[in-house]
Amino acid sequence: MKSRKLVPWIALAVVVTVGIVVLVVRSRPDNSPAARARRLEHQLACPVCEGQSIADSNAPQSRAIRDDIPRRIAAGQSDAEIRAYYVSRYTERILETPSNSGLGIVAWGLPAVAVILGSASIVIAVRRWSRTPRLAATDADEGIVRRARDDVGGENEDGR
Repeated sequence: MKSRKLVPWIALAVVVTVGIVVLVVRSRPDNSPAARARRLEHQLACPVCEGQSIADSNAPQSRAIRDDIPRRIAAGQSDAEIRAYYVSRYTERILETPSNSGLGIVAWGLPAVAVILGSASIVIAVRRWSRTPRLAATDADEGIVRRARDDVGGENEDGR
C-alpha cells in the first residue's frame, strides 16, 4: 500500500532531476571560435549606428570589426581582451551592456533601486491605510439609513 503512494513522488523526483540535468548541460556556453565570435558580435555595438550590434549592422566599421574578431580569437586573445581593445579604441559606447563600474553601476542599479523604493512605498501606503481609524455611524446616520429603507421598502409593498 505504501509503495503505491511513493510512485508519484518518485516519478516527480525523476522528472525534476532530468529537467535540472538538461538545463545544466544546455546552459554551458559553446567555446568554439565561431560561437565566441558570435557572442562578441552581439556584445559590441556598432560604432556609427544607433541601437544596433555589430552583428546586425552593415556599416563598414561593423564589417571590419566582424572580420577582425576571428583573427583576434585565432591569435589567442580572450573575450575580455578583445572587448578591452575595442573599448580602448571606441570608448565604453561600443559595449552593448554597461560595465559593472563607474557610471555603468548606475545603469544596472537604478532600476533595482526604483523597484525597491516603489515596493516599499506601496507597503507603507497599505499599512497607513489599514491603520486609519474607521468612523462609527452615529444615531443620526442610522436614522437616515432606516428612513431610506422604509421609503424603498414601503413603496415596493404598496405596489406604487
